[in-house]
Amino acid sequence: MKPTHDDVMMEKRLPRVGQTVRSKRYGTLWRVMEKREVWQNTEDDPEEGDPRMIPAIYLTYWKVQPGVLPGVGKMMGHMYTMHDTTFETNWEIVEGD
Repeated sequence: MKPTHDDVMMEKRLPRVGQTVRSKRYGTLWRVMEKREVWQNTEDDPEEGDPRMIPAIYLTYWKVQPGVLPGVGKMMGHMYTMHDTTFETNWEIVEGD
């Protein structure tokens, strides 16, 4: 069975929109502002040469700062697939709504 976007969310234990995460490297807090279901290109099919894509989740983060309205200030985004460990390596979920 081919993986779905829901499988990526569950397998990688990604946060939901509104949850706060902490950067393991810097200790800064970021809130998940947006989740998009996207597709990431992978290697072409070796037999037919057709392009292939896999499901991915793109999360947009906003840096939490006292006295600053949500969405104003520093923002960044990351794409997560079943084949990477970037969320587990760099983030921890702090709280959720």
